Formats: sequence, C-alpha cells, structure tokens
Amino acid sequence: MKLYRFLTGPDDASFCHKVTTALNKGWSLSGSPSYGFNAATGQMQCGQAVVKDVEGKDYHPDMKLSEQ
Repeated sequence: MKLYRFLTGPDDASFCHKVTTALNKGWSLSGSPSYGFNAATGQMQCGQAVVKDVEGKDYHPDMKLSEQ
C-alpha cells in the first residue's frame, strides 16, 4: 500500500525535525514544500507532503499513519 501524509508546522527547527524524522522512518518527499502566513498566530507555516510504500499491509482509515 502507498501512504500519504502532509506534515505542517511553524517555520522553525521543529518543522525540519518533523520532516527529518519522517525521512528516517522510510517516508519520501513528494512534491515541493509549501510556505504561508498564518494570520491567527502571526507566524509563517511550512508544509511538506511525504509518501511511503508499505508491503504486506492493507490501508484502513483508522490506522495511525505516523506509526507505519
């Protein structure tokens, strides 16, 4: 099965660590990162799509994707 996640966070080191953790768990970058202003918090926000192929499992909407 192929899994998809969209990681988001503030434009700081925590976002980079989130993406780095996903990459080290076998996820791959998918497409370009996004960057936008969050007027509610007054911060810039980052986003990055990641995908992962997992053999021997079937997708189910209740699965926690970050644990795959």
